[in-house]
Formats: sequence, structure tokens, C-alpha cells
Amino acid sequence: MEITKDKVTELFCIIDEFYKVFDAENAGKLLLSEDGVKRRRRKASLSDSEIMTILLYFHFGSFRNFKHYYLFFIRGTLKSYFPNAVSYNRFVELGSRVFFPLMFFLNLRAFGRCNDRGEIIAFVLTGANVSDKDPAVFDVLAKRLYGKLFADKGYISQKLFDSLFEEGIQLVTGLRVNMKNKLMPFYDKMMLRKRYIIETINDLLKNTAQIVHSRHRSVANFIINIISALGAYCFFDNKPKALTGYVIEDTKQLSLF
Repeated sequence: MEITKDKVTELFCIIDEFYKVFDAENAGKLLLSEDGVKRRRRKASLSDSEIMTILLYFHFGSFRNFKHYYLFFIRGTLKSYFPNAVSYNRFVELGSRVFFPLMFFLNLRAFGRCNDRGEIIAFVLTGANVSDKDPAVFDVLAKRLYGKLFADKGYISQKLFDSLFEEGIQLVTGLRVNMKNKLMPFYDKMMLRKRYIIETINDLLKNTAQIVHSRHRSVANFIINIISALGAYCFFDNKPKALTGYVIEDTKQLSLF
């Protein structure tokens, strides 16, 4: 992924426009704390838009250390873009300010579903002992979905197929070796061969956006890293497409405005 200063401007403009709408919607609607006392939320030297931009931009380049990235790239190379950049320790404290807006910005609920453009439209974080076919997981994965849902052989389940079919969703999976062969439309067979889309997305998230990271010092940092990586991926230009060479209709599926 090519990292350019123009990308910083693009990210900031999109995020800042989002914050204008977000702040207007939330003005006067936030709940009070448990003791019912209003607390002032002082403005920091960095705006929330700048904080979110810095968090997302980290996942675009070849950076492997966020502290080094912030001290030498943000406060060095991009000093003119962020003239009010605070110290590293203060920025870590400010990161939690954009936790909820960042989740709202990405509309994140589930992990494991993408469209034919390679865009992640749903994901979920679960424990390691939770099955992919768990009803609670698919309640999120299949939310507001209709038509065909393509999955690998690990999702073969008659119960799951029936429950999705009742919701107007046709679950399409491959066949195991010991299963009886059945007729399948050519389009379905072709789409089932597009496994590389998922693998490419995983590769970009792991090796470019660094979503796999084991050196977190808190749960909040762990969640923020995951959300920032997924947010950065939304702006990647090299997403895989299922039908290369074909003109895909612009559905505005992930448009913010």
C-alpha cells in the first residue's frame, strides 16, 4: 500500500465531515454518569478528527511500532499537518476519546462477511470456543442481508440453512467429499471459487494493517488497534474483487454521505 501525504488529507476530510454529523446527532442525547453529575469534556490540543486520522493512518504504511511512528513520523515528517501534536503519553490517553465514535464511524458489529468488492461489511469478535455456526453470531452476520450468502464447507448445516432461508437468505456452500453430489448453478460454482478474496483480505489485514498484534498493554488498546486496522482497510485501494474485468454496479453500500 503506497503511503502519501495526500492520503492524510483525504482521511482527515472524510473523518471531519463524519464528526460534524456525529456531534450534531449526539448533542444533548448522551446519558449522565451513574452519580448523575455532569462532567466537562475539555477540548484537547488535537481534535477528535485528528486523533482518529492518526490512528487510522498508522495502518497504511510499513510501520511496526506505533510509538516510533508517532514520534518520528507524525511529530516529524507530518509536523506541518499536525502542528498541535501532543506528547506520546498524552496521545495514548486521548486515544480512548475516539473509541465509541470510531465504532460508530465503521458501523462495526460482526467479522466474517464481505461483498463482491472485497469490502468488509460485517464482523464480530467472539471467544475461541464459539462456533462459526453459532446462532448468535449469524444473527449479526446475516442482519439486513438478503439474496445469496457464500461460505466455505465449515458452514455446512441444515439447521443453519433452514433458519437463513426463512429470512430470505440462501446459504451456498461447497460439498464435502463424502456428500452426495447435486446440481448447482454455474454462477454459484464460480463464486465459490473466489476463496482468494477472503485470503487476500486476511493478508492485507495481517501484513499491511497489522491487525494481529500481541503486545497490547490494555483491553482498550487491543480493541482500538483492531478497529483502526479495519477502518484503514476501508480506504485501501487494492481490495480484491470477485469479478475482475466486469463493471460492478455502484451500490453505495458503504457510503457515509
